[in-house]
Order: sequence, then structure tokens, then C-alpha cells
Amino acid sequence: MSLEERIAADLTRAMKARDGARTSVLRMAKAALKNRTLEKRSALDDGEELKVLQGLVKQREEAARQFRSAGRTELADKEEAEAGCLRGYLPQEASDEEIAAAVEAALAETGASSAAELGKVMKAALGALRGLGKPVDGGKVNRAVRQRLGG
Repeated sequence: MSLEERIAADLTRAMKARDGARTSVLRMAKAALKNRTLEKRSALDDGEELKVLQGLVKQREEAARQFRSAGRTELADKEEAEAGCLRGYLPQEASDEEIAAAVEAALAETGASSAAELGKVMKAALGALRGLGKPVDGGKVNRAVRQRLGG
């Protein structure tokens, strides 16, 4: 069952259960997937579906940060709950230990020793992590590489 089919089935269950919050989030996700399909003019593969959902999660997280900084905790909580619901459809992200191991392997592979070579190390580390089949936050990898290179 594709991700879009799972979301559609879960949307039906949420509507039958009269779960308004979950229904709203799943409708939004289904619409985003449908819009991306229309933009592409062909069916999405699994990776593209995951990218759409990852984008939605990032949007919710950013909105929550902005609401918190503005003192609107009730809206921030709502956005975080929506992000949590969407995260349930994403595979487990790479852990900090896996990121650290990928950075070490990338440093050994590229021979980088200064912050000027950040791009080469990032490319190698992200490639290794994607090879594991796990989504990864590029910002976390960037921070790990900068910390390791001292930049």
C-alpha cells in the first residue's frame, strides 16, 4: 500500500471516528500529495511522497517555533500535534550516533581537515546516510560536520 493510499484509508477511519484534528491533518496531507502529483503530471514514487510529507512536517515545526516566540502557545501546540501526526507516516530518522558515524566515515573518505572542505564532507555524509534508507535532517549533519571540523 502506498503512502497516499495509507493516508486515504486513515482519513476515512478518522472521519468515521469523528476525530476532527486528525481528519484535518490527513486532508491537508492528501491534498498536498495530490497537488504534487498534478504538478508532476504523473504518479509519485515513494521517495517523492516522503519528501512532500517531510516538507509538511518542517512547515509545521517552523510555524510552531514562530508561534512560541510570539507567545501563542495554544497555536504552537496545535502545529506540533499536526507535525507529530505526520511524522507517524515517515520512516525513523537517522539517530545522532548514525550521523556521527557517517560524518567520521565521510571525513576519512574525503581526507578533509578544515571547514573550507565542508561541502565535500556534507555530500559524502548525506550520501552514506541516505544509503541506509533513513531520512536525515541536513541541518543536523551540517552541525555535526562543523563541530568535527572545528568551524
